[in-house]
Amino acid sequence: MSVFQPLPLGQRIPGSPHSVACSLPTMQDVVGYEEGRPETTRQIASGYPRFVVHAHTRQLAALLGRRPELAGRSLWLVTSPAMAAALADHLGRGAPAHAAPFAAEGVDGVAHADSPALNARSKVFLQHIGGFLSSRAAEDHLVRLGALPAAAPEQLFAGDAAAEVRRVLRPAFAGAQDRDLLLAPSGMNALYASFRAVNALQAPRGRTKWLQLGWLYLDSIALMRKFTADPARDYLRLGDVTDLAALARIFREHGPRLAGLIVEAPTNPLIQTPDIAAVAALAREHGALLVLDPAISSPFNVDLLPHADLVTQSLTKYAAHEGDVIAGAIVVNPGRPDADGLRRHAAAFLEPLHGRDVARLAAQIGAAPGVVARINAGTLQVAAFLEAHPAVRQVWWALQPATRANYLKIARTPESVGAMISFTLRSPLTLERFYDRVRLPKGPSFGMTTTLISPFIYLAHYDLVTSEAGRAELAAHGLDPQLLRLSVGTEPVDDIIATLAEALA
Repeated sequence: MSVFQPLPLGQRIPGSPHSVACSLPTMQDVVGYEEGRPETTRQIASGYPRFVVHAHTRQLAALLGRRPELAGRSLWLVTSPAMAAALADHLGRGAPAHAAPFAAEGVDGVAHADSPALNARSKVFLQHIGGFLSSRAAEDHLVRLGALPAAAPEQLFAGDAAAEVRRVLRPAFAGAQDRDLLLAPSGMNALYASFRAVNALQAPRGRTKWLQLGWLYLDSIALMRKFTADPARDYLRLGDVTDLAALARIFREHGPRLAGLIVEAPTNPLIQTPDIAAVAALAREHGALLVLDPAISSPFNVDLLPHADLVTQSLTKYAAHEGDVIAGAIVVNPGRPDADGLRRHAAAFLEPLHGRDVARLAAQIGAAPGVVARINAGTLQVAAFLEAHPAVRQVWWALQPATRANYLKIARTPESVGAMISFTLRSPLTLERFYDRVRLPKGPSFGMTTTLISPFIYLAHYDLVTSEAGRAELAAHGLDPQLLRLSVGTEPVDDIIATLAEALA
């Protein structure tokens, strides 16, 4: 019997109260989730923490909402007073929203008039920059306030948890010291702090433009599209990660005004790898700072720090491989001229990582190198199976032919491929038929011991999937709305392949 059994809608994956994924077993469920249909959303108690407000956080907000000064308001609970001030400023203090920071019962947040529009703006802002209060922090507040009897039992690291996390990460970043390894409450908060740190150094030099190389994760795109000084002027992008000639032309035209580049190595979800050394050489020649993101493969698989000014990453993937912690990190390249300034500014813009989240991360990160090796071995076999299957139209993974050579330049070994495989199907097999049939766990995130599959474009870019202009934008970047994103776990690889084969038949 297969190790994979169907999971009902909303079931936490892998099962912890703090799981970062939840089951979306059918395409109807995916659409219902994206459109906020009550029959779907009422069954989802938790999901990826920057997209679904956790049940503990909602309970804590309801408890604080009983206070007279907060009653009848929408409450957003955040990581710090600085984040509360940032959200209030974003909404407009003194505007009709009357958005105001508050601190109550040791919890920081923002209260504003209850309206769908303001709620949407608040949620998207906190999603983009990683400002939500963590589920463990909310749980600890509820216990302290007597609303919960105790926190859910889990294994926690007993010593200096932050030191343990840095100890395990340090070998992946040769030359970096503890002061160069900065922890964050999410990968997006790490990227946001990196973005702000680069701007703090580069804007006084007359550099305000940012370049996106390839198609990036949606919130990474949003940072440049929404938070550059003048997005119409300062947000640049080049879709083809292999077109060095076009990249060189952009540098010749905009070089003196370029603040930085954000590059995923490889990209999400097409898993394409630019020639990182060549990109870094252009950036250094023209004075731009290079921010590299290894989330797709993990720093255990790729070596990026020698090329980067900053490496920013999600520790939710691979490091927290049990799928129940959201965290991130910035690593400053100590050999770069702006290292001291980047270190100082990044630390100032980072939000605090809750103590129990660090302790939970530290309890599992020590096993990460071994887990990653097992995932790599499985991915090699699953990718070969999908590439040979007649029902599969196209496969993207670390060693796809178009960018294989570039990937191998940064890979620690030829087998260091990471968990992710994206693929599309041949007609007459449809996305809906395959997705509804496949018995693998279905939900967002990746880099877990649990295999996960999702209709990624629907989950990440539903607004683009459902409009003609959006579909044209996706097509221009080589993105098919029918793309599936598979994250290979550590289950027996024969079971993973057999389960895929069953649904592909």
